[in-house]
Amino acid sequence: MTPLERRTVSSLALLYSFRMLGLFMVLPLLALYATDYPGATPALIGLALGIYGLSQALLQIPLGWLSDRVGRKPVIIVGLLVFAFGSVIAALADSVWGIVLGRCLQGAGAIASTVMALVADLTSPEQRTKAMAVVGMSIGLSFAVALVLGPVVAATGGLPAVFWLTALLAIGGVAIVLGLV
Repeated sequence: MTPLERRTVSSLALLYSFRMLGLFMVLPLLALYATDYPGATPALIGLALGIYGLSQALLQIPLGWLSDRVGRKPVIIVGLLVFAFGSVIAALADSVWGIVLGRCLQGAGAIASTVMALVADLTSPEQRTKAMAVVGMSIGLSFAVALVLGPVVAATGGLPAVFWLTALLAIGGVAIVLGLV
C-alpha cells in the first residue's frame, strides 16, 4: 500500500472501531441494565436490542445511494451525528421507551456501507482486499475491547455512562473523518 492508502485505511479502520466499540459495549449490558427502567418488559428490552439492526438494515442501501450522489464524507458525518444523537437520547432515557427511541436513531446512522464504499474509493484495486481485511480486523478488536471496557464503564455509571461514551466515540469519529480521512 502507498503511504496515502495506509493513512486512509488506518483512519477509516479507526473510525469503524470507534463506532463499533460503542455498539458492542451496549449489546451485552442492555438486557441486564434495562430491567431497572420503568416499563421494562422482556419484549421491550428485545425491541431495544433489535430496533438498532432494523433501522440500520432499512437505511443502509438508501444512505449508500445518497452517498453516491452527495459524497461519502457528508453521509458518514451526518450518520455519525445521528448515531451520537441517538446515544444521547438513550443516555438521558427515563424509561425503556427512551432507550428504544435512542437505539432506533443509533441504527438510523447507518454508515457501514458508506464507509466500506469510501475504503474502496480510496484504495487501488490491488490493495482493496488488504484494506477490507484491516477494517474487518478493527471490528474484531473493537468487539474484544468492548467486552472488557463495557462492564467497567457500566459499573461506574450504569447504562447511561455507556451511552454517553458511545456518543463521545461517535463525535470522535466525526473528528477522524474531518481531520484524517
